[in-house]
Amino acid sequence: MRLLATPLGYLLTFLYNLVGNYGIAVLIITIIVKACLYPVYAKQMKSSMKMSKLQPKIQELQQKYGNDRETYSEKVQELYKSEGASMYGGCLPMIIQMFVIMGLFALFRNPMTYMTDENMLYAIHENFLWIPDLAQPDKWILPIAAGAATFISYSMSSSQQMQSQLAGGGNAKQGNMMSKMMKYFFPIMILWFARTYPAGLAIYWFGSQVIQIFYNLRFNKWRKKQQEEEKEEKRKKKKK
Repeated sequence: MRLLATPLGYLLTFLYNLVGNYGIAVLIITIIVKACLYPVYAKQMKSSMKMSKLQPKIQELQQKYGNDRETYSEKVQELYKSEGASMYGGCLPMIIQMFVIMGLFALFRNPMTYMTDENMLYAIHENFLWIPDLAQPDKWILPIAAGAATFISYSMSSSQQMQSQLAGGGNAKQGNMMSKMMKYFFPIMILWFARTYPAGLAIYWFGSQVIQIFYNLRFNKWRKKQQEEEKEEKRKKKKK
């Protein structure tokens, strides 16, 4: 994690020297990182949308070649190639996101491990809003805010995935129970962790999830537009 956390530490130090407030510097670096990751999120979303659009055709191939796995696999690969899609298209963006998030977690959890400026030793203990020391956990307000933001963000993401499955002819019940469990378990886990981690880390997570909510709103518009286009295509086919 040092490979990612160290340059992020230099950026955080630069931002602190620029604005003179550690809490604001944390919020700014959160915005910068999320903005840089936006193309990655967008690519992952577009890949997911493209795959959901292909679901009816994949199901047709499964019905036709289901007993011949080799032929079925070849036909599916041909379909992906002709449509410019890939079943692994969303994997690379997810991997990039995870590495960046892990680097940020390492930085905010043990900031002085990755920052060499001695002034930052005092900066991380500054107060911010109601928080007396950003290096210490905030027991309730920030954890609850982080958990609530996570709940909204995750709920929006899982809802979008179900809509894609339905639009693509998939079975929305598959994985529905697991999704519902995670919808509540994940925010509670974040709330619990935020009560033990430095407040600076909780600020990052809260800010990150708030931005993700706006991303999800935008991605939801993309999905609705795709669904409308698919409905229009079906209407034209019926008329023919």
